[in-house]
Amino acid sequence: MYERWGKRVLDIVGAMALLVATAPLWLMVALAVRLRLGSPIVFVQLRAGRGGQPFALLKFRSMRAGPGSDAERLDGFGRLLRRSGLDELPQLFNVLRGEMSLVGPRPLPLDYLQHYSARQARMLRVRPGIAGPGVAAGRNAVPWGLRLDLAVDYATTPPTLGADLRLILGTLRVWVSGRGASAPGHATSPPFHGPDGNIG
Repeated sequence: MYERWGKRVLDIVGAMALLVATAPLWLMVALAVRLRLGSPIVFVQLRAGRGGQPFALLKFRSMRAGPGSDAERLDGFGRLLRRSGLDELPQLFNVLRGEMSLVGPRPLPLDYLQHYSARQARMLRVRPGIAGPGVAAGRNAVPWGLRLDLAVDYATTPPTLGADLRLILGTLRVWVSGRGASAPGHATSPPFHGPDGNIG
């Protein structure tokens, strides 16, 4: 029952409740981004959704515009925003639009699709999520191989309300602690280059 319609009900009700509850945070973060980084306030990037279909992922901008590596464009304010998970708040609109779920594998860039093994591509069977197994396990600090294994396990196991609530709580713990916002030796996350989880 939860798999058929309960999960989508949780997405809609939960996203709407969170939008109301976090409204003051939206205003503060938007103002801080505007003052610190300028316009635009929201960063939009195409990501792979369910079935590999592209959609426009929304995030509060955390990097300066212009040329340079992530490390060069990411200042202390941006790092704080990413560690706290507040940059992910606009994805509540992705949830309401049906492009994402509150819980699911994290949506990854479209150019990663060509590198997935047949097994890894199974994670595309479900809507990507804001919270999820990879985030709860430690975000970008988790090696790609393990991150994608966790995503596939989630996508190929019938969801339950209890499991999704545990992943939401696990994600909140990671955000509150600031853990895993960057991989060791990287400003954010290294790119994914192959089905065995190799990174570069």
